[in-house]
Amino acid sequence: MKLPIYQIDAFTDKLFCGNPAAVVPLTEWLSDESMLQIAAENNLAETAFYVPTETGFHIRWFTPAVEVDLCGHATLATAYVIFNIQGYEGQVIRFSSRSGELIVECKEDWLTLNFPVDHFQVAVPPPALMESLNSTTMLEVYKGKSDYLVVLESEEAVQNLDFDIIVLSTIPARGIIVTAAGNDVDFVSRFFAPQSGIDEDPVTGSAHTTLIPYWAEKLSKNKLTAKQLSKRGGYLKCELDGERVLIGGQAKLYLRGEILVD
Repeated sequence: MKLPIYQIDAFTDKLFCGNPAAVVPLTEWLSDESMLQIAAENNLAETAFYVPTETGFHIRWFTPAVEVDLCGHATLATAYVIFNIQGYEGQVIRFSSRSGELIVECKEDWLTLNFPVDHFQVAVPPPALMESLNSTTMLEVYKGKSDYLVVLESEEAVQNLDFDIIVLSTIPARGIIVTAAGNDVDFVSRFFAPQSGIDEDPVTGSAHTTLIPYWAEKLSKNKLTAKQLSKRGGYLKCELDGERVLIGGQAKLYLRGEILVD
């Protein structure tokens, strides 16, 4: 069986930046084992699979190790494929997913994810977090649905973060978001998810479901700009809209081809 496959750089307007994701359109679901094997073979942070439904599309995301509940950059990459390659007519796509309904709107060359907000609470840092960031001053620590959010004193502290990835991988969470106010944007962040097979994710849309409500309250503004300070980097336009967050980004097609599945 031959399946189309695309690789998209998400949250960037130029190649070799942002967060690469593979996208595999399907007419019906493969087995979970087959999708995980494809994701492992791709060896990217995320591979997205989708099938058409009566109201839009159903989307699922796999790292090389596990299926995950939500992935922003692979959803944005999937929307890029549907809008720009599959010839979808319309400006809004509705996805059903393990995280509920997800909406993506296309305006010119910007794609805006409409995701549910993450609710988080003040947390006591687990011992492994304190140990892994032992030379870093943590101003605040929160725990959301799946991630810890760690607030640092400056953009430079986030950029130059000294941490132990082995110890970090023992923390019982999907991942760790590290953030601070930005110098030329409202806020910056980095995201680490060794528990999901990703030491550092280049640009993490789902982490912004936590970051946006935090910084909207902290800065007393609902529209924000953000950068993720990974090596590849990424730029996002963000907005808090009640119980939803709007996460805007661009994308570039890097690869198109086909894969052979027995």
